[in-house]
Amino acid sequence: MKAIIQNEFGNENVLIYTDIERPKLESEEILIKFAYTSVNYADIKKRKGNKGKGKFPFVPGLDAAGIVEEVFPGSKFSIGERVIAFPTSGSYAEYGAAHESLVYRIPDSLSFEQAAAMPTVSILSSMLLHEIGQVKEADTIVIHSAAGGVGSMLVQLAKLFGIHQIIGTVGSLEKEDYVKSLGADIVCTYNQFSEEVLAKTNQQGATVIFDSVAGNITRKSLDCLRLYGTLVQFGNSSGEAGSFTTSDVHSSCRNIKGFSLGTTRKHQPERLAPVAARVIDLFASNKVKLPIAKQFDLSNASHAHKLMESRNYTGKILLKCSYE
Repeated sequence: MKAIIQNEFGNENVLIYTDIERPKLESEEILIKFAYTSVNYADIKKRKGNKGKGKFPFVPGLDAAGIVEEVFPGSKFSIGERVIAFPTSGSYAEYGAAHESLVYRIPDSLSFEQAAAMPTVSILSSMLLHEIGQVKEADTIVIHSAAGGVGSMLVQLAKLFGIHQIIGTVGSLEKEDYVKSLGADIVCTYNQFSEEVLAKTNQQGATVIFDSVAGNITRKSLDCLRLYGTLVQFGNSSGEAGSFTTSDVHSSCRNIKGFSLGTTRKHQPERLAPVAARVIDLFASNKVKLPIAKQFDLSNASHAHKLMESRNYTGKILLKCSYE
């Protein structure tokens, strides 16, 4: 089968399009023929080696949509079913293996493009909003990187839930109209968001702030987080760690919570199934949608990574894995 592999860490040129063997199935795994896979920022970090030592070669990619090709005896899935999945063998490929607990059926009404765009960002966003952030309708929330994949989803889900005030941050106000079209009430740049949040909340600050950027954004977020508020950290796309002191939280009764979908997939995969069912229903009923910034053929994965790193896009970037 055709796939993208990495034999080393580096820039986008380390993504090699080549022929490899189909993955051999382990216990309770099923084989899926991928239609599309999405490009996530975690793919960029892994390509560069930010996760530390790597075991080469490997196939990048976190999630995909496709058709069940092979099952094990007693599986709850059947050959030919349409699914989304978090494959164990990587998703930048024509085929991939996934443990049954991380595979979810999708209805015929949901396109493979939308299905491929949703697994990581929609399941993560729903868990961040309701389980980790525990938002309430009366809250004022801040969503950093609001024009990205997770940000786009968080804004829509927050709007659907009826959040009182949604503030999104962006690198450039050229993305303001896009983020407001998703449901944000206010859009501001990283340079000014802290002052803007305080101004819009009568100097009280935001109730919940969702931060995937870290670095100095963590400090600025704490500057506009209200008493008893919650800062949710779920990434560091800036490439820098955010920092805080114990005095930032104890006297103000504020919380800092961390969350990783990758860690949860590995250690508590059962938590994902009910969330996946809810977001699949939202997509199938057109209550939410992820704009597709651009589609690339699998062979052009390096161009997809280059676009993502440019940040000159909105929504999700997809790779087309099969060509029938």
